[in-house]
Amino acid sequence: MIAVIDYGAGNIFSVKNALDHLGMESELTSDAQKITAADGIILPGVGAFPEAMRMLQKSGLIPTIREEAHKKPFLGICLGMQLLFEKGYEFEECEGLGLIEGSVIKMEEPDLIIPHMGWNRLERLNPCPLMNDLPEDSYVYFVHSYKAECEDKYIAAYSEYGGRVPALVTDGSTVFGAQFHPEKSGDVGLQILRNFGGLIK
Repeated sequence: MIAVIDYGAGNIFSVKNALDHLGMESELTSDAQKITAADGIILPGVGAFPEAMRMLQKSGLIPTIREEAHKKPFLGICLGMQLLFEKGYEFEECEGLGLIEGSVIKMEEPDLIIPHMGWNRLERLNPCPLMNDLPEDSYVYFVHSYKAECEDKYIAAYSEYGGRVPALVTDGSTVFGAQFHPEKSGDVGLQILRNFGGLIK
């Protein structure tokens, strides 16, 4: 079973619908015991980094997330991916979950529209099981104004939008993050979610 964490800042229903479509057993939950008992975890998120961290703090789930993310497949989506990093700088400096080294900064692209909204190509950088069986020419759907800043070793794939935007990140073990929305990215996104499910034992 996949626990989709419901902490008040997520696009949880679209993620749940995508998992249901794929026949992957999942549950929306804010219960630490259910998250601990789950075989995999998804952390969705839309909105602002500091507010999401405050919601997670209020939920009491941060210690559970930090512990369980190293034991089983864990996927952060959109803002949920950004929260994986050590710090965010949206409106204020804010501590993140610290599951991947790096920070989240505002996209400063004077010649481009921010927020970045639309379809962009995934450019592969490092091997990652979530990219198995994807077409070479794979496009995914983004909606964001901030991006991760981290070492290349954590970037599985990036997209070009006035520069490199980390699109799919991983700690190289159990933690993964997608800056784009797999649940809104057609067949490519569904394959990424299917691959995530395939990691669950």
